Amino acid sequence: MSKPSEVRLRPGRVEDVDTIHASILKLGTHIGAPEEIISTADDLRRYGFGEKPAFSTLIAEVGGEFAGLCLYFPIFSTWMGRPGVYVQDLYVEDRFRGRKIGERLLRHVAAQCRKDGGAYLRLSVDADNEGAKSFYERLGIAWSSYEQTQKITGEAFFAFADATENGEQE
Repeated sequence: MSKPSEVRLRPGRVEDVDTIHASILKLGTHIGAPEEIISTADDLRRYGFGEKPAFSTLIAEVGGEFAGLCLYFPIFSTWMGRPGVYVQDLYVEDRFRGRKIGERLLRHVAAQCRKDGGAYLRLSVDADNEGAKSFYERLGIAWSSYEQTQKITGEAFFAFADATENGEQE
């Protein structure tokens, strides 16, 4: 039996979806961009726990209580010729911060990636989130000076995806 203050890590399950989604909403609020989150718990249920999961989650619990999560998925580097892992979301409840839960989540995900032949971990940090930047730097997860994230979303993405070079559907 675990001690009340002991941190336990376990894979996320479909019954965790509401908690996972609530954590993502809290994360969005924390970085000052709650309006950017348009996902629903049903989206996470469908794409993370369906027939072909697009992501995995690792849940941290303290005394059986939700303490944090890491949401991640596999990626591949053609330059390294090796698989890796992309951490999409890392969240620790305020009352559990300072207990190295975020670090434990990341190290566990990295260890699993390595076990599966992976050689790197990648993530993005909100440009204004100085606390997260410092946290990652302390762990040796450095800022990449030669990369910049680009994205296209929403209607612009759909229009881009639907257009071909000659304006024809494939």
